[in-house]
Amino acid sequence: MQLERSSGVLLHPTSLPGGRLGDDAYRFVDWLAAAGQSWWQILPLGPPDEHGSPYRSSSAFACWEGLLAEPDAPVSEPEIERFVARNRYWVEDWVDFAGERALAGQVRFEREWSALREYARARGVRLIGDLPMYVAPGSADHLAHPELFQPGDVAGVPPDEWSATGQLWGNPLYDWHALRATGYRWWIERFRHTFELVDVARLDHFRGFVAYWSVPKDDRVATGGRWRRGPGRALFDVVRGELGALPLIAEDLGVITPAVCRVRDELGLPGMAVLHFLLGGRGDPLAIPENRIAYTGTHDNDTSLGWWRTADERTRQRTLRAAAAAGIDETEPSWVLVRLALTSRARVSVVPAQDLLGLGSDARMNTPATVRGNWQWRLEPDQLDDALAARLRDATADARRLR
Repeated sequence: MQLERSSGVLLHPTSLPGGRLGDDAYRFVDWLAAAGQSWWQILPLGPPDEHGSPYRSSSAFACWEGLLAEPDAPVSEPEIERFVARNRYWVEDWVDFAGERALAGQVRFEREWSALREYARARGVRLIGDLPMYVAPGSADHLAHPELFQPGDVAGVPPDEWSATGQLWGNPLYDWHALRATGYRWWIERFRHTFELVDVARLDHFRGFVAYWSVPKDDRVATGGRWRRGPGRALFDVVRGELGALPLIAEDLGVITPAVCRVRDELGLPGMAVLHFLLGGRGDPLAIPENRIAYTGTHDNDTSLGWWRTADERTRQRTLRAAAAAGIDETEPSWVLVRLALTSRARVSVVPAQDLLGLGSDARMNTPATVRGNWQWRLEPDQLDDALAARLRDATADARRLR
């Protein structure tokens, strides 16, 4: 996937002032356009779990009605019939899971989202979505297709920077042999549906397609897991054979091996470069390859101000030296990182809205390996104002990323 030099902002619709689509979403698109941004990156659009996490959704296909600006808008029978005809692969499973009334909610979501996407496209703003690798236990997909999942171990990751005992996600693991026997039809339809909603998708936990961490289902922590082989590029070759080019971003964070890098590069997918990690000692932000998406931090990181406040002196000095080498003259820690991401060689730079606003840790979106207190941050009305748009537009122009 070839991307032009550009930039964008990470903000999930639940973080809009009203927490849903409608006027706030359109105003945000207008703000992005005024700020010279080409991308709006979001998190997964599926129904979140009881803790608000969109990464443990009750459906890999359905979108969350809680985002609707007009949840009671009328829906006609012809609209329902056309929607069912286009989404026959998954929609009956969702209705069996969520009830007949859920069908009208999906029609409403498609109506609202399509209008917003068209509005954004007309203003030069495209959408980056997020595709979780796994489905939630007991989800519509898990119940409708038990033959596609393993009955024993569950998903997680080994010990990492987030947790000394790893992360025990508990998602059902795919039976890749069973999926291959179907021609990977479930994944083909999932990718097809994703690209009906967004222009590009961040493929979460990309390394799990090469090798995944398998944990005995009765374990309480993830340390007892083991690596098992995934489908590798074979899955993507089959999907591309049916759908064509796949506009994906490989979320290649965590324990990344040469095999993961090889599959990513063979597929031509841009990876991710996160400044919090690079500046913490894992690399030089000025040496980020072109075929990357540069982030200050992701939804799983602290805000950049929070990161700065807890960083050791060595990391702070490394950051300031990188900024000086890039000719960056900023006094606010968040904006030092914003400018570093924009200045990088990466074709696309994406910055969380919290960093543009210089917010501290209380504005953090998610803390991995925890379940409470996440996914709650929202913008205040008019917090993204004209002055901030002008500041970001100037920085974008300085970095040669202006649309």
